[in-house]
Amino acid sequence: MNCLILAAGLGTRLRDVSESKPLTPLAGVPLIEHVVRRGASAGVTRFVVVTGHEADRLERCLSGLAARLEVPIVFARAQDWTRPNGYSVLDGSALIEGDYLLTMSDHLFDPAIARALAAGAPPKDLILAVDSKVSGELIDLDDATKVAVSPEGTIDRIGKELEHYNAIDTGVFMAGPGLAKAIGAEIDAGGVGSLSAGVQRLARAGRARAMDIGSARWIDVDDARMLALAERVAASETLTAS
Repeated sequence: MNCLILAAGLGTRLRDVSESKPLTPLAGVPLIEHVVRRGASAGVTRFVVVTGHEADRLERCLSGLAARLEVPIVFARAQDWTRPNGYSVLDGSALIEGDYLLTMSDHLFDPAIARALAAGAPPKDLILAVDSKVSGELIDLDDATKVAVSPEGTIDRIGKELEHYNAIDTGVFMAGPGLAKAIGAEIDAGGVGSLSAGVQRLARAGRARAMDIGSARWIDVDDARMLALAERVAASETLTAS
């Protein structure tokens, strides 16, 4: 199983803590190492990491991790890492054939989420792991991407500004080649080129599904407050690297 990790951005909300969000220490371990270890625990056999800001330092760190874990980690340098994250999906997915797990360098997730995604029906275009618990200590609702899921389990709408929603985007997906095609079509149509915009295009065509994570946990470590919270729960079995 391939896993694409988006790690190119500037990480402005954590700049006061660290010059590189993926390399920000959490429980003494770089944030992105937690993500890689979770993926490996879920059965990932190859990682593609899209790098940009602080790319040299990040790639050195991950090369050492690849040797320790004995799992391939290859890099796709973002052509312009200041652009929306959909462009990173285009850069990274070009190195992957077929379906892949997709996640972010700052989202810590229970490996059971990725295992459930991988064990499900083929995604065709996209399956997004969503959390129907739309509030709680681990969710920054002001920053979260909201999802409106239909009774049939398809995604109707997705976005940070949704007023009516019944789930939260965990940042963990199983994607097929259709995702990159949708992002490309969105860019060609004059869109901003974000991952969410690509998902919304698939949703309008009925080609994006949701999978509820149930009792599994995750956290988006996007700012100093969420980093401090992640530090407090890092000893938990479902959020610590193994």
